[in-house]
Amino acid sequence: MPSAPVVEPASSSTPAEPAVTVRKLGGRIGAVISGVRLGGALAPAVVAAVRAAALEHKVVFFRDQDHLDEEGHEAFGRLLGTPVAHPTVPSADGRYALGIDSGHGGRANQWHTDVTFVPAYPAFSVLRAVTVPPYGGNTLWSNTAAAYAGLPAPLRALADALRAVHSNDYDYAALRPDARPEEFAQYREVFTSTTFRTEHPVVRVHPETGERALLLGSFVQRIEGLTGHDSRVLIDLFQSHVERPEHTTRWQWRTGDVALWDNRATQHYGVDDSDDHDRRLRRVTIDGDVPVGTDGRRSVLLSPDEVPAPGFGIASGASTAA
Repeated sequence: MPSAPVVEPASSSTPAEPAVTVRKLGGRIGAVISGVRLGGALAPAVVAAVRAAALEHKVVFFRDQDHLDEEGHEAFGRLLGTPVAHPTVPSADGRYALGIDSGHGGRANQWHTDVTFVPAYPAFSVLRAVTVPPYGGNTLWSNTAAAYAGLPAPLRALADALRAVHSNDYDYAALRPDARPEEFAQYREVFTSTTFRTEHPVVRVHPETGERALLLGSFVQRIEGLTGHDSRVLIDLFQSHVERPEHTTRWQWRTGDVALWDNRATQHYGVDDSDDHDRRLRRVTIDGDVPVGTDGRRSVLLSPDEVPAPGFGIASGASTAA
């Protein structure tokens, strides 16, 4: 059932605002928010309600946001924090909007958390559907906090003690054997124009909710201190819990849809099953903080010496460094 309205009633001298409702999509992840016209002028109570819903449900969806353009998309993102551009891939608008286009390397087909190859990867991601194929092209999200909580106690203790190296220089051909030549070019010439390696805890403590969540995904190269075989076995073991259906939700896009997710407690997977049909989305990410493990140790950048500023705006983590 939808929750009670979260916006205070308007006074008699002002027009009444529509009630903001949150409708759950599943028991562990996902909700649809209605009664909100996204943009940069939302009332503080509405912003607080949206943020709270994203923290609770991990990913929330808004239908019929066709009025949003690049400027409005960015303005809404600013209500959640400081926008940050992708470390290597140029934006679609010269600012913060990353183009996720089917013809230019935008067919993910792999579970990942955005940009974990840098220490302070994004806290939130806001994805807007511009062009949707007639079929396919859905996106799945998984609740990585629920995945951790569902582990047997011995596996939780093991995960708590592990650290993993993430990099944007991974085996693209193995993960995407059917990728188009232009996708390989996008990966080699753009995505890995700077190679990053970061050591993260396998379990991070969420800075807002206090939850523990698995920090894995396709950018993981290896578990620190283990052989290649043992490392792969453990990565696959913990990742299999992230991908369990009961921890996931699947969204069928319509033009004008917007998804907002907590990038610190989710993985997602863009399904490449729309053949040659055009699929274009725009993503704005909000700067995050450096993860802390259950032992209090922070993530560490291994290479390069520092995260360089992207083509526009601040370097990842610059707004939260204090």
